[in-house]
Amino acid sequence: MDAKPAVVELGVLIYPGAQLAAVHGLTDLFAVANRVAAEHQSAQLPRLRVSHWQVEGDQPPVRDHDSDPGTDAGLVAVVIPPSIGGFSAAQVPAGLIHWLREQHARGATLGGVCVGSMLLAESGLLDGRSATTHWTSAKAFAERYPHIKLKADTPIVDDGDLITTAGLMAWSELGLRLVDRLLGPSIASATARFLVVEHSDSASACGSNFAPILNHGDAAILKVQHWLQGNGATDVSLTAMAERAGLEERTFLRRFRAATGLKPTEYCQHLRVGKAREMLEFTNGTIDHIAWTVGYQDPGAFRATFRKITGLAPSEYRTRFGNLTPPHISR
Repeated sequence: MDAKPAVVELGVLIYPGAQLAAVHGLTDLFAVANRVAAEHQSAQLPRLRVSHWQVEGDQPPVRDHDSDPGTDAGLVAVVIPPSIGGFSAAQVPAGLIHWLREQHARGATLGGVCVGSMLLAESGLLDGRSATTHWTSAKAFAERYPHIKLKADTPIVDDGDLITTAGLMAWSELGLRLVDRLLGPSIASATARFLVVEHSDSASACGSNFAPILNHGDAAILKVQHWLQGNGATDVSLTAMAERAGLEERTFLRRFRAATGLKPTEYCQHLRVGKAREMLEFTNGTIDHIAWTVGYQDPGAFRATFRKITGLAPSEYRTRFGNLTPPHISR
């Protein structure tokens, strides 16, 4: 008897003013991804289960749609669609804020599209982190959330457990990012081709953007992962990580690898290279400066690690995937 594939659930939030085209578009995108994955006939690929969560008053969201009813194993991701008008961050229900924090604490990745990123900002989870939002909301966002590093000129900020996008129609790219994480870059690319939508070539060409495993159920290790995401894994030590987890070092090493599939040093390398990839794509900073920013004192060590993970030198990566023109050099 063939083993049934694992099921992973992605929740799509419906709040007052949410763009329903994004809600149903994401639902269709994940359905297409399931069909493409099924054509590969790989029992190792999970099946995506999509649920809609309706915000009603000040209560936590309630499930009002499920594409594959069954045992509730917890959400691996929550997507907050954009709003096309009438959204006020000051009126976000307390029940929704608590629910978002709860899902994050359980290991779900949270993604906000356009002004949907404001809901993440209201939760406080983005404090001290980088994020983006729609250009029309950038000024108000920066004023209301001074502790968030706003990158208004960056179309998507993938910070592992928290992802924000700037465009009103960027729900498709966020959806494809999640497909890439859960089903792999080839399935994400095939899904994009079927839907005839753009998808970043960097993931499929250089391996997926780093997708940390967060829904493993080890609260002590998840606490350290969230901490590493917040500080960019710069200037951290095994001792500091073990202390953050409240574990003896040997126990921490064993449980960290069991939960994430990586040694702490490897995990930190992937985090740093992921941030470097974003900077190479969306900024004109020098490679040495980027190396220093993501935590490498030795640019040579950074270049070696970057090539090991992506297969390209940083300069080659920027040439292929950079979204900015080189700065003008006066003669």
